[in-house]
Amino acid sequence: MARSRWYHYVIALGIMALVWEGLALYLSISAFPRLADAASAFVKNVVDGPILKHFAVSAYRATLATIISLAIGLPLGLYLGRSGGPVGAVLLYLSHPIPKVVFLPVIIVVLGIGDLSKIFLITLVIFFQILVTVKDAASGVPQGLIRSVQSLGGGEWAIYRHVILPATLPAIFTALRLSTGTAVAVLFFAETYATQLGLGSMVWDAWSMRDYGLMFAGVMAMALMGFGFYVLLDWAERLVCPWVEARR
Repeated sequence: MARSRWYHYVIALGIMALVWEGLALYLSISAFPRLADAASAFVKNVVDGPILKHFAVSAYRATLATIISLAIGLPLGLYLGRSGGPVGAVLLYLSHPIPKVVFLPVIIVVLGIGDLSKIFLITLVIFFQILVTVKDAASGVPQGLIRSVQSLGGGEWAIYRHVILPATLPAIFTALRLSTGTAVAVLFFAETYATQLGLGSMVWDAWSMRDYGLMFAGVMAMALMGFGFYVLLDWAERLVCPWVEARR
């Protein structure tokens, strides 16, 4: 299964290329270039332009925000799913639906316009995605598994370590896939204010200058970043959760 995945990627890329070309021919506008023109601009800016520097800055912001969100959201989600009770659930349901981007002015005032405010905004958004997914997975662990550990004299730590965490690992990776996709999307928004570095800033500046080749080169770079996150998470899941791969 794993050895044939390259073939699936080729098919998927072929479908996306056909859709791109079809839209470009149908729209026939400079704002949506042909795939060959966009790919040429991407290669040119990788070789001669600043796209690699922008990519590195954006990848750093998205990666750090994801790590922070996981470090906080994972243990809190496990606790709420196992022992949080109705009060914790109500607090989560009240806070999760609030659109976090509305706090951007406050975040800028408190944290400034540097990397910290951008990382905090991304963290604030994806933290709840991880928290909700992990909480629901932890609360759905069969009670029979928990009782089996208790019958052997295991305490709460043993339950978390040997039952709750292993049972929720696939959901944790699902949460990470969702959150990394969201992180790249929020990254674009976060990098459109008060910064000169990052793919979002590059795309925004290229759009304002009507340099659509450079704009789509940035879009391709953001897509490759998201794809890289997904591939890395797939590899990590196969390593940490081999039983999931065996069932597929």
